Amino acid sequence: MQVSDFDFPLPQELIAQRPLADRAAARMLVMERETGRRLSTDFHHFGEYLRPGDCLVLNDTKVIPARLWGHRPETLGRVQVFLLESRGGRQWQAFLKPGRRLRPGARVILEGDGSGLTVLEKAPDGACLVEFDQEDVLGLLEKYGKTPLPPYINREAEESDKEDYQTVYAVHPGSVACPTAGLHLTSEILAQLEEKGVSIARVTLHVGAGTFRPVESKTIEEHVMHEEQYFLLPEAASIINDTHARGGKVFCMGTTSVRTLETCADGETGRVMPGTGRTSIFLYPPKTLKVVDGLLTNFHLPQSTLLMLVCCLAPHAQVMAAYQQAVQEKYRFFSYGDCMLLLPPGRSLE
Repeated sequence: MQVSDFDFPLPQELIAQRPLADRAAARMLVMERETGRRLSTDFHHFGEYLRPGDCLVLNDTKVIPARLWGHRPETLGRVQVFLLESRGGRQWQAFLKPGRRLRPGARVILEGDGSGLTVLEKAPDGACLVEFDQEDVLGLLEKYGKTPLPPYINREAEESDKEDYQTVYAVHPGSVACPTAGLHLTSEILAQLEEKGVSIARVTLHVGAGTFRPVESKTIEEHVMHEEQYFLLPEAASIINDTHARGGKVFCMGTTSVRTLETCADGETGRVMPGTGRTSIFLYPPKTLKVVDGLLTNFHLPQSTLLMLVCCLAPHAQVMAAYQQAVQEKYRFFSYGDCMLLLPPGRSLE
């Protein structure tokens, strides 16, 4: 398929710049995967579409305040440090801006406690391997770092974003972008689901900056996906496999959970196998999913790999029609926006 097949007109005013005061008040467009029938409601009704014996899969990664500022000691020129991923200990992969003259050996003194970092390596794409003076890099980020808001949010990160741009079930620090479908879920709704008999399985996929990278090829097949680190523990794998064995449905809260499960799926049986590693899985039509039955997801960028993934659950024409409806009805798009629920086969709107 052509990448242009996933394009659609999106008015800039529909791109949400701030979250709602009530996370669960977001509008939710519910769609039957089999028929394409749709219903507009809000996320407060999400639990009504899950049944006892179903499973909800959450990505419990935690967004780190990955933006720091500093200066070059020899020129006092200001430098922005955007951390991408830990490489172990004091070493991290990062983008430095402006970074053209920051070669291996260069120093940056950080604003805050006056400690610094040293550039160790520089890749052709501009990413650097840096080493901090401090051992506790995460502690440094908590004190002085800023939330790495997506590029389509046209404002500086505020203190409130540290909580707003984080799911209520986030545990494991490592992401530089939030698995934003989970932003709608409150602790109260999560407790109600468990009381109802819905099993909760937690996986971890640390979302990297590559999630915002545009698809620059003309055809889908030419695109090369970025890599992200994932963890699927035996307990979560058992919950998911047992759900299917009992006839229940597996719902994913967001595309990152989908990518984790489908990475760990056995191609013949559809069972997920526990494990950890790095995934560059690229899900696009006509590929079909082996594990995931239902999906709650936000509305994604035109021509994005995330929109392509959604089209693995329902026919392309139906998904694009749903997006057209969302635009017409002025749904809020992207990270702080509204959401869409794709129901498993056999489940209806009623």
